[in-house]
Amino acid sequence: MSKAKIGFIGLGLMGGAMVGRLQDLGYALTVLGNSDRSQLDIAISRGAQEARTAKAVAEASDIVMMCMGTSEHVESRMRGADGVIAGLRPGAVVVDFGTSLPSSSRALALEVAAAGGQFLDAPLGRTPSHAKDGLLNIMASGDKAAFDKVEPVLQDQGENVFYLGAVGSGHTIKLINNFFGMTIANAMAEAFAMADVAGVDRSQLYDVMAAGPLHSGMMGFVKAYGVDGDPSQLAFAIKNAAKDVGYYARMAEEAGVDSLMSKGPLAALNEARDAGQADDMVSQMVDFYVQRFRS
Repeated sequence: MSKAKIGFIGLGLMGGAMVGRLQDLGYALTVLGNSDRSQLDIAISRGAQEARTAKAVAEASDIVMMCMGTSEHVESRMRGADGVIAGLRPGAVVVDFGTSLPSSSRALALEVAAAGGQFLDAPLGRTPSHAKDGLLNIMASGDKAAFDKVEPVLQDQGENVFYLGAVGSGHTIKLINNFFGMTIANAMAEAFAMADVAGVDRSQLYDVMAAGPLHSGMMGFVKAYGVDGDPSQLAFAIKNAAKDVGYYARMAEEAGVDSLMSKGPLAALNEARDAGQADDMVSQMVDFYVQRFRS
């Protein structure tokens, strides 16, 4: 059976790696990028066709994949005269790999269905290096028939592909996951800064904490910078963490509940972002807390 024709919108580091994986496996791609053309030009040099609009991507594709930064970015590419919805083929499936608001996904799913297509939210876990090798964690939700249709392609991209139920469930679980991870990361970052204030060794603090039930991969990522000076172990920027925890808080608000635990990490991430650390990695929140304790 011939491979599905895939459209891909959003070729940043993650999207570019995902497109490279699909090209390695022989998929034909139509692509649309943003201001940074580095990954886009690589894909084109390997045979991808560049589209001028999101509508043109949809017109050429059985599956339209999107890997973008915010719900607003996704909505802007989906709607309007030049948007994906305007160019959808009958029965086409749209897959949002970004981390978006569940309420936005549910609204877009209805609009896609009205246009004769199907919509899946499928946020990602792991890094661009995993994407290059088809080892992502993919948290898909939406119409089960649509998932079944595209699952072989998702399996080509992910080591662990989850089907999580009704549309929006994938983004809900991703936001809860990222809230939890960023809460741990901020707690560990502050712990190292507090060790400085209290006059104890950061490495010794970590060794004691890691010897007990507190030990986690996220603690180790922050330790890689806080003790070893390597911020690359957690390749996730502070500005993106602030966005995700902010979306988690907004999701809670839309559900009619008050999230207590998200307030501290969100305030710290927003403050660090606005103070010039937007592009620093999350492990570098150690520096934010150090500076804050000195002021």
